[in-house]
Parts: sequence; structure tokens; C-alpha cells
Amino acid sequence: MAMTDAELFLASMGDVVPLAEDNRIALKQAKNDPTLAQKMRREAAEKELEFDPNYLSTEYVDLLDPHDVLGYKKSGVQDGVYKNLRLAKYQIDATLDLHGKPFREARQTLFDFIRDCHLRNIRVTLVRHGKGVNSKPFPAVLKSYTNKWLQEMPEILAFHSALTCHGGTGSTYVLLKKSDEKKSENRELHAKR
Repeated sequence: MAMTDAELFLASMGDVVPLAEDNRIALKQAKNDPTLAQKMRREAAEKELEFDPNYLSTEYVDLLDPHDVLGYKKSGVQDGVYKNLRLAKYQIDATLDLHGKPFREARQTLFDFIRDCHLRNIRVTLVRHGKGVNSKPFPAVLKSYTNKWLQEMPEILAFHSALTCHGGTGSTYVLLKKSDEKKSENRELHAKR
């Protein structure tokens, strides 16, 4: 006579013994423990959340035309000083080339460069960011972000696109504030007179 499904099941499971309580807990814990890959992803995410002293924005930027002229000055910067910067009448003491750098590397390099120049009392720099005519998927991405980043940095008083001999609209003259050390030296120097 043929056995029903229930009878077949019971017959095949007749010699099965339930797990002891401590084995069931161990199996449940093993299921809940993160895998090595999960642990590595968690560590990587935690490292990203650590404090980044680089405050330059990675958010949306208004894209510029590759041939746009960049120009910016903080209030208080004299018109004559800005004009001299625009006309390259100040000595360029440092140059940074961002051509071909990936976005994150360019952001960090610019941040470090400006901070280093400020600490070394360098007042005028030239930043070569390129025009970005052929950049993909959008033209002038690095140029647009450079424009935004320079405006975000408190060390910067003014900037303007360079003359043709220094790279034209693919480069920018940057005027930095005096460092606190240099300001105090000037105060002492002028106080003696």
C-alpha cells in the first residue's frame, strides 16, 4: 500500500535528533555575525566619516563656459590692488598645475597648496586649472569648481583669470592675505616710525 506524503516525511525523519539548546544559539550568532567583507565596508565608511579638515565643497556647482573669465575680490580689497593683480603687475611666487588631475585629488591639492602658501607668506600665486573644453561629461568642470573653491577659502582676497602669456582663461592669478606673523611684523615696522 502507498504511503502518504506525511507518512513518508515522518519515516524519513525518524532518526533525526533535535539540536541541543547551546548549538542553536551558536548557529543563530553565526548567522548574525558580519562577514569579513561587511567588516571591511564598515571600516571604510567609518574612515570617510572621520573629520576632514578640507572644507572645500563637493556639492553642486554652476558650470562655467570654458572661455569665461574668472574674477572675484572680497570687500575691502582696493580697486588698484585688484587691477594690478588682473594685469599681472605682481610677482608670481608659486604656481600650481591642476591639469588632468582627478576631482578629489585636485580639490585636496588646491586646498593644501593655498594653506601652504599662506603659511609661507606667499602673496600671489598662479593656479593652472585648464579651460576644460574637452572634459567629459561636461566642459569646464575643474575650472568651475576651482572658481567656487577659491571663493570659499578665507586666505584668499582676490583672483582673476590670467593674461594670455600665463595661460589665459585656463589659469588664474590668486592674491592671498598676509599671514598673522607678517601682519604683526608690519605693525611693528610701521609703529617704529
